[in-house]
Amino acid sequence: MYFYYRPDPSKTEKLETLFELAKRYDFNVVTDPTIANIIISVGDDGTFLEAVRRTGFKQDNLYVGISTTGSLSIYCDFLLEDTSTMIEAMTTKQIEVRRYPLLEATVDKEGTFLCLNEFTIRSGIIKTFVIDVFIDNFHFETFRGDGMVVSTPTGSTAYSKSLNGAVVDPTLPCIQVSELASLNTNRYRTLGSSFLLGENRKLTLKVVQDGNDHPTMGLDNDAMSVKNVHSIDLKVSEQKIKTVKLKDNSFWHKVKRSFL
Repeated sequence: MYFYYRPDPSKTEKLETLFELAKRYDFNVVTDPTIANIIISVGDDGTFLEAVRRTGFKQDNLYVGISTTGSLSIYCDFLLEDTSTMIEAMTTKQIEVRRYPLLEATVDKEGTFLCLNEFTIRSGIIKTFVIDVFIDNFHFETFRGDGMVVSTPTGSTAYSKSLNGAVVDPTLPCIQVSELASLNTNRYRTLGSSFLLGENRKLTLKVVQDGNDHPTMGLDNDAMSVKNVHSIDLKVSEQKIKTVKLKDNSFWHKVKRSFL
């Protein structure tokens, strides 16, 4: 069992209690994530995304989120203060495995990266960003605006939702494409709404080289440093991550708790 967390002196005592609890129930706490079977994030959803990325999206691991914010969230099933729920889950076998789809992004057919939440691409300068959008090599539209967000189903509750995207059930392996401030006039036109692509589709974003070819790109909550970008291929990855699923705490329970 490996714990990932951001150093916080105010929570040191609670973290020590958590470590002792793990040892009491015969879990071996390790400091090297490469030898861990369970990776536990202690923090918020952002910390969980960091934990998954920093440990390499391990396919043979179970990821667990423990919230330090006082409330549960999309990726955090437990509260740091509520150790009794953790004990009950461990001792009464209330835990099931949930598999979340990942997004695969390939930049200029060279580096390939995974995302659990979303991939974002935005203009790096104060100028309209122009992108040719292809679906399976079919030219779908020419986008003009501030940028685009491509999200996974679990990422549909984050940046994508703020752009009026749909909340997508994570049992549907797909990606959602949303626009950032698209330019729609009598001369220029985009779809103007979010759209979904199934697991066998490939989305290609080709950056028009008009001086705006050094875009700002993000992988979940990490920035990507790549110069002179020409194209990005995006699709549903064949890989998935495994997380904890408690009974009566499905994705839709979490959505209701977070937004309704």
